[in-house]
Amino acid sequence: MRVPVRLTILGSGSAGNSAYVESDDVRLLIDAGLSLRQVRQRLADLGRAPERISGILLTHEHADHVKGLLGLADRLGIPVYCNRATKEAIQSGFAAKLDWRIFSTGEPFEIGDIGIETFALPHDAQDPVGFVLHNEAGCIGFVTDLGHVTKLVIARARAANVLVLETNHDVQMLLDCPHRPWRLKQRILSKYGHLSNEDAANALEQIVTSELSCVFLGHLSRQCNRPELAYRVVRERLDRLGAHHVRLELTYQTRPSATIELRQGQAWQLAPHSVSTMQLTGTLFPDL
Repeated sequence: MRVPVRLTILGSGSAGNSAYVESDDVRLLIDAGLSLRQVRQRLADLGRAPERISGILLTHEHADHVKGLLGLADRLGIPVYCNRATKEAIQSGFAAKLDWRIFSTGEPFEIGDIGIETFALPHDAQDPVGFVLHNEAGCIGFVTDLGHVTKLVIARARAANVLVLETNHDVQMLLDCPHRPWRLKQRILSKYGHLSNEDAANALEQIVTSELSCVFLGHLSRQCNRPELAYRVVRERLDRLGAHHVRLELTYQTRPSATIELRQGQAWQLAPHSVSTMQLTGTLFPDL
């Protein structure tokens, strides 16, 4: 029997984003917006170490998604998977020669036992992408950093059993925020900015299927959103749709999320974020 796929959001927010996906064959980071030290500390709770990572998938070149890339990919020799425009945007910032593995947006590829679908996202970066990762255990979708939800995004996200979806801000909190200049507010609210709680709820009306088991609410603004508000808006919409089967999980900037195990399309929580996964489920993470 093959080992199920596991997902932990190591950190999510404007200060840094990175997620960890583990299958029977490979261990991947989705984005590298946390430092090597932070990644090491947070993986330690899973009984893991960054030296064992098989590859880093990049959604786009913004600092909160790549600022830890040099420490991880250069120092540890981890391959970096991204499209050419993202590579060129990142390379202009440093001279190190990384092990780049270039894909074309829209074309699938494989890393070990995980197939990876890539698709374009509307965001103010060079060539931002979303991912759907799939193998025998099911499908995990990553849809963050986008200003609106396109038909393509909906079509790809509908394949997911577990979905990481952006709930960046509450519109009124953003408009009232004294710490954000109007120009930045306009950027966030634009079609190439970020999804609000309501935007995410509207998207889920078109995405949700009977096969969608769990949604992570990602990239929450510390100044312009509250976790309980994002949760309430999305939960109420799902309940109104009769989608009571969909579990909601929050993500955090300062600590990992709960670890979700995907088995035959169903998501199961292994341990709460506030308790060491090793303490509760050490037999599930036996190596190291």
